[in-house]
Amino acid sequence: MVYVFLADGFEEIEALTPVDLLRRAGAEVKTVGITGKTVTGARGVPVVADILPEQVDRDEMDMIVLPGGMPGTMHLNESEFVRETVQFCADNDRYIGAICAAPSVILGGMDLLHHRRAICYPGMEDGMTCAHVVHQNCCVDGRIITGRAAGAAMDFALALCTAVMGEAAAEQVAESVCYEPAK
Repeated sequence: MVYVFLADGFEEIEALTPVDLLRRAGAEVKTVGITGKTVTGARGVPVVADILPEQVDRDEMDMIVLPGGMPGTMHLNESEFVRETVQFCADNDRYIGAICAAPSVILGGMDLLHHRRAICYPGMEDGMTCAHVVHQNCCVDGRIITGRAAGAAMDFALALCTAVMGEAAAEQVAESVCYEPAK
């Protein structure tokens, strides 16, 4: 199970592109409304979450996804449930996907990027202390997958698909949506 955490002010493309592509790849995905059942994105798009935090089953969890956006990332970071779940994933060898501000604010703030390669929104690198900051759209380092920003949502989502469903599934999804990575 992949859980995508949504909090008011989330970046829509960074949350919904992974949901869409992971589901196309055959992954079981549920959106989790951290700030309520209906969560409003940074651009005013309301999304009805599949479940609320108390319905998350950590035993069946393969991955969590933390979209960026402001103030969405701050709302995620303020949630004790989110921070406990991120730490659970880190401690139990589960995948953590974070994009835009989330790698810096949440993962960097929890010191989970120590000596790892990672990327975040340009200008927020100071929050990723002890990380090896790379300059690419998406970065996979073990079980932590980070993405740069909204413009990297496709690359990020396909990296999540590869992690959960395998490279062949990710390639099939990319082909089915006519996606060709920038050269």
